[in-house]
Amino acid sequence: MTSPADPAPTGPAAAPVPPPALPPVLAAAPGRVAVVPDPAPEPAAATRTGRRLRDRRAGRNLPAAVAVGVGLGALVAVCLFVRKEAFVVLAAAAIVLAVWELANAFRARRIRIPVLPVVVGSVGMLVSAFAAGVEALLVSFALTAFAVLLWRVLDGPNPVRDVTAGIFTAAYVPFLAAFSLLMLAEPDGPYRVLAFLMVAIGSDIGGYAFGVVWGKHPLAPSVSPKKSWEGLAGSAVFAVVLGVAGVTLALDGPWWAGAALGLAIVLTATVGDLSESLLKRDLGIKDMGSLLPGHGGIMDRLDSLLPAAPVAYLLLTVLVPATS
Repeated sequence: MTSPADPAPTGPAAAPVPPPALPPVLAAAPGRVAVVPDPAPEPAAATRTGRRLRDRRAGRNLPAAVAVGVGLGALVAVCLFVRKEAFVVLAAAAIVLAVWELANAFRARRIRIPVLPVVVGSVGMLVSAFAAGVEALLVSFALTAFAVLLWRVLDGPNPVRDVTAGIFTAAYVPFLAAFSLLMLAEPDGPYRVLAFLMVAIGSDIGGYAFGVVWGKHPLAPSVSPKKSWEGLAGSAVFAVVLGVAGVTLALDGPWWAGAALGLAIVLTATVGDLSESLLKRDLGIKDMGSLLPGHGGIMDRLDSLLPAAPVAYLLLTVLVPATS
């Protein structure tokens, strides 16, 4: 036997003694020491609860989304029923921000929208629609398109792509939004806009709820993988119910007009939502902006409202004529 002080036996029969393993905090490449941080502490119960409230499947922070949605709804209602002009100002501010977001998104593909003429034209279209009707809106759009062309041609060579994107922005955002102000200009305008917004927002909420709970069959997987046929069914249910309620209670119209309004808005809002998803996919971005927590940008909230506005205006004009 050897004592602890004796040297280790040597020779061919002696088994090699492996070097002692380094602790994990010292394991590293030769000549370096890797400092591994201590494991993170277990999150508190409140933090875990907050994380559970984030719906990973739908990609939204639910508390923030609900708070922002309620706040925006209250602001819109106050502007609608205090003074019509207040809603015009609110709509103009939202559209200007949306144009700015879209211009920033196009820059990802090196497309430079002439922002100033589009912004000025946007305000002109909204105000002219409210003050003077459809003819003034068309004239304002034509002037905006000409201003975009002239501005970009004078700014430098190869303007075709930028001019096309600028006119597209003017048509997609302020021109479509102006139809809500055509509704507002009617004697019962605040109630018409309210019915339109109720149906459009209800369609979005119904699609979200049904899609999260029951969504299994993708509606357009190559464009927006999270949208499902079950979500579309939820949109239809909510939109028709709210359309009937809005038209009968707020506008004193027939129930079938409300049902028709609901179905039409579901179709156009879904197409608008998918169109913006396709545009974002082509530009390589997830959201148009981050101004609204839990929602994204202004354009991410307007994507379904914009194409639905002219449809709502036409249907309500034909099926529920305005009364003084």
